[in-house]
Amino acid sequence: MDKESIIKLVSDRSKGTMISTLGIEITDLGDKYISGRMPVDERTKQPFGLLHGGASAAFAETLGSLGAGNQVDLEQYSVVGIELNSSHLKAVKSGWVYGKATPIRIGRTIQVWDINITNQKDEAVCKSRL
Repeated sequence: MDKESIIKLVSDRSKGTMISTLGIEITDLGDKYISGRMPVDERTKQPFGLLHGGASAAFAETLGSLGAGNQVDLEQYSVVGIELNSSHLKAVKSGWVYGKATPIRIGRTIQVWDINITNQKDEAVCKSRL
């Protein structure tokens, strides 16, 4: 399946899930990476008007899990996160945040992914590992 078809499939299957609720979009996909973006708006802000750390964590887990899923035959195997670590580095008030997930290790039964989330100025907002 080509890249555009996979991105469309993810978008179609995400309707009615947390991915669509948070406005997460997959923007690019390769053999060893996946990229996306998420709006910083009323769906993803905490009461003080800043990007909610939980939204960043959900975005990171989404990218890491989808990247991991792209490494296996999903008709034969399931992919689930077992641990997520996120360091929130910079506040964001509005606009978009961008994420890119790359594998640290793809093993036979365990994968570890590095996820970097940045703001529109390409400044680090959140660093995660799944």
